[in-house]
Amino acid sequence: AYILVAFVMNPIIVFLNVHHNPYPLVWTTIRESGVYAFFTRSSAANIPVNLTLCKRLGLNPDTFTISIPLGATINMAGASITISVLALAAANTLGIVVDLPTALLLCLIWRLRASGVAGGSLLLIPVACASFGISNDIAMQVVGVGFIISVLEDACETALNSSSDVLFTAVAEFSERRKNGTFDPKDMVPTTE
Repeated sequence: AYILVAFVMNPIIVFLNVHHNPYPLVWTTIRESGVYAFFTRSSAANIPVNLTLCKRLGLNPDTFTISIPLGATINMAGASITISVLALAAANTLGIVVDLPTALLLCLIWRLRASGVAGGSLLLIPVACASFGISNDIAMQVVGVGFIISVLEDACETALNSSSDVLFTAVAEFSERRKNGTFDPKDMVPTTE
């Protein structure tokens, strides 16, 4: 899911706003922000990297000095994805049939409910499982699976969050420049320092 967002959805958003090949900017943000964030697993620790990248992209400091620190504190609710997927997987394993509208509703509910529950969101899995009548014993086994995959899931989520912070800050400014007639596609490649 994270790869799809990073290399399909985000480029579509970039293209719709700047009307140029999005991949130079996408690859730059993944390489220079996402890789570091993946290994640190902390968007906040990656703020200096993102501020430097924004400066090298020639972005307005009045904008990026606000958007980058704020972006690092916003929960993309990647954990809510995990909650929904694990609850749906548990239901499927137990032979509980879940139709598509119910699955989408579960994802929406947990997207809204899990945001802001830092670090403890996997403990919401029993509540999600209870939506399908799954016992707490089985739900806690699902929590165990969540803890096992959470390190990789958290690293991927952080990489996407951090690189997207720079990407969308840049896209907002480039889109504005395009409307004003001052955008040059070369702006999407950072200067070397």
